[in-house]
Amino acid sequence: AVTEVLGEKAFAKLSDVDVPIDLVDVFRSAEFVDAIVDECIALKIPAIWIQEGIVNEPAALRAHAAGMTVVMDRCIYRDYRRECLPAK
Repeated sequence: AVTEVLGEKAFAKLSDVDVPIDLVDVFRSAEFVDAIVDECIALKIPAIWIQEGIVNEPAALRAHAAGMTVVMDRCIYRDYRRECLPAK
């Protein structure tokens, strides 16, 4: 729906991205995850992170069976803060 977000080019489909993708971070409702996983598998993307509150077990299992690293129902920013930033 947009061509740019925060100064970065936006793409309608993963296959439109013109650089290698190492992780897809999903912020879509669970019903959209199947199609995203299918595209990731087709493009041989190695990892998918499905954000907190989004659960689609069949899609996650399919991604894992295809050899992808899968994280589901977790917040990437919260995990980054906990694991990568010094404790206050």
